[in-house]
Amino acid sequence: MYEGAVQDLIDELGRLPGVGPKSAQRIAFHLLATEPADVERLAATLIRVKNEVRFCTVCGNVAESDVCRICSDARRDQSIICVVEEPKDVVAIERTREFRGRYHVLGGAISPIDGVGPDDLRIRELLARLRDGAVTEIILATDPNLEGEATATYLARMISPMGLTVTRLASGLPVGGDLEYADEVTLGRAFSGRRRVE
Repeated sequence: MYEGAVQDLIDELGRLPGVGPKSAQRIAFHLLATEPADVERLAATLIRVKNEVRFCTVCGNVAESDVCRICSDARRDQSIICVVEEPKDVVAIERTREFRGRYHVLGGAISPIDGVGPDDLRIRELLARLRDGAVTEIILATDPNLEGEATATYLARMISPMGLTVTRLASGLPVGGDLEYADEVTLGRAFSGRRRVE
């Protein structure tokens, strides 16, 4: 254990997701060895992000104004909404340059173990966006894990009766992977999602 401010810094860094005690200690000592101007710039950026960044009132993505750049882009297809768990998922999909519709960020996934239920997510806001009839397709792009599957199933059951097309992102074998290392669920999905080669 260290004294005062150093230990406080290690403790605060250790509260960040994915940062364990050893990593927190390494980061703290890196910051101690860094030039004061660099540390001040980091601190100012953290404060600026906290003060200026908010969540889009339409989709829930991160934004610096009330509406994010994607929702305010008139060139985006308003008839398709891709539902994701977190803002980082929007960034991942945007990098592909394959999707030109709009998004809806749930703010997590249903996880009874973690005490997260449907009421804790932005599902009511999604349903409100579907009421005007402009949307024809919902793409469920939640993570391919237990929580993501539960969330996608829940949403599909709620949205399908509305007469909208509900699709789920395909999942299966990663490019560059080996069959022998694929688990049964992934391999099974790869078989069920196979397509004709032309």
